[in-house]
Amino acid sequence: MEKKEHLLSTRRFLPMFMTQFLGALNDNVYKQALLLVITYGWINQQSASVSTLNNLAALLFILPYFIFSATAGQIADKYERARLVRGIKILEIIIMLIGSAGFLLGHLWLLLLALFLMGTHSTFFGPIKYAILPEILKPNELMSGNALFQSGTSMAILIGMILGGAVISASDGNLLWISLTIVTIAILGYFSSRFILKQNISTPDLEIDWNFFRTSFKTLKYAKSIPLIYLVLLGNSWYWFYGATYLTQIPQLTQQNLHASENVVSLLLTFFSVGIGIGSLLCRRIGGTEVNLKMVPIGAIGLTVFALYLAASLAFVPVRTGELLHLADVFQQGWSYYHVMLAVTLLGISGGFYIVPLYAMMQAYSPRSHRARVVAANNILNAVFMVSSAIFSIIILSILKIDIKILFCITAVLSAIFSVWLLVRLKPLVNAAQVSLED
Repeated sequence: MEKKEHLLSTRRFLPMFMTQFLGALNDNVYKQALLLVITYGWINQQSASVSTLNNLAALLFILPYFIFSATAGQIADKYERARLVRGIKILEIIIMLIGSAGFLLGHLWLLLLALFLMGTHSTFFGPIKYAILPEILKPNELMSGNALFQSGTSMAILIGMILGGAVISASDGNLLWISLTIVTIAILGYFSSRFILKQNISTPDLEIDWNFFRTSFKTLKYAKSIPLIYLVLLGNSWYWFYGATYLTQIPQLTQQNLHASENVVSLLLTFFSVGIGIGSLLCRRIGGTEVNLKMVPIGAIGLTVFALYLAASLAFVPVRTGELLHLADVFQQGWSYYHVMLAVTLLGISGGFYIVPLYAMMQAYSPRSHRARVVAANNILNAVFMVSSAIFSIIILSILKIDIKILFCITAVLSAIFSVWLLVRLKPLVNAAQVSLED
């Protein structure tokens, strides 16, 4: 009997996994460090409110996905992808040097420029990484590969949030250490990319249209011409609206509702990330190796129920004054704090159930010649939804001055409505596609 090969032990998968892991790690170390220095007033805030700056930072990171995704998809379909990844990783090193200058000079707008450039870096990397997966994996490995990618990304987010928070906290105002951290991770990412195997070129004769408005429209139009793909992309994008709405508010939630320090921000993000990792791996074990829709409804229910649970948990947290609670103090504050931690973890698990099958379907049912451009369409829609999330949160929290608990409840109800609509439309199309593949 032939011994089953584990994906993480293979040359075809491991370098791509590690390059993705290190890229996600650096994104989150940098973003977390930036959010913390803004939230806790370590740099000049130019008189803007913390909530506005945090949501502006989220918007700036996502904006490049909206602008450059269609161009990135064309480039990923036209050129050899392993070489593209190495070039993108060199750019990441340069961007992190700009970010380091922002930290060392205490210059907020230089930091925000680096954040925008990191978003641009991720925009060009996204179509490549998801288009490569179906090329390097067998059909029965696609769910496992996506589960590993999502759980690996969750662990990168987890480690990135913890590392970013820990370096900021331990440095006691000396931002040289966070600068060294982000540059080192970028260099390791480039080193990992050197081991990615050379890939076949999907569409070498493709003429790239550099007008990003026109190409974005064409890319979305193509995705919309395949109803199954378009619905899957909408489902993916809703998840990013939902996730951005919650994750961006965690620093503010921790400071204002839990009256806790930046280490507790890292704790909550740890629970969320671990939850996504657990959900992603369980999704493959419970749902099976075949690409299917089984776990999506369970995830959708959890995204609504546990969001309401989180809002209810926050309502029972007692109002505090005085010094901010530190990590050890939080575990001595009673059950209301434990309920918040459990709710955040369950939200993460539900997210893993929801997103892994949808990403696998996007890859499995996309035409090979247009796969990177389908991923680009996904990124454009993700960007639209995430920018909408930032604007939505700014309106609710900063303009209307509505409590953060109400924001969570509104998002939970919207998630329930959207998920019912999506699943009713998606299920017959998935069933038809599976029958077609079997035939």
